Amino acid sequence: MKLYTCKYCYKEFEPTRRRVQQYCSNTCRSKAHHKRKSENNKITTNNKLSTTPPLPSTPSKTKIDSMSTSGIGNAAIGNLIADGIKSIATSNKNKPATKGDLDALKNLLTSRYLPINNMQIDQFGNRPYYDIETKSVVYLKG
Repeated sequence: MKLYTCKYCYKEFEPTRRRVQQYCSNTCRSKAHHKRKSENNKITTNNKLSTTPPLPSTPSKTKIDSMSTSGIGNAAIGNLIADGIKSIATSNKNKPATKGDLDALKNLLTSRYLPINNMQIDQFGNRPYYDIETKSVVYLKG
């Protein structure tokens, strides 16, 4: 088997594809593309491309951010203000249900009599209710 030389890292490799490979791996292929791309975008004096290879740049040391108590306090105050504005701006119909709301709904649904709001009160002042067991309207003192 014929060995080829990688055009990026100059190592010898055995090709794994039918066509002639230029690079030993996808990593070298990608790095070569980025190198070509960055060389074409460089603007030098006298509009000439530099013939010297670019030096690898080392990242400069950055300041390590640390948490401070004032930062934590500011974040807590901001969170409280945002929650307060949200609770004021939200109507009661759109607020999430609480455990108390769910318990009240459960009690209403498990009771035998359900109130009917769109019927008139009878002449004795009794309110209409729907009886779940007998499936009829019943007037009770309410």
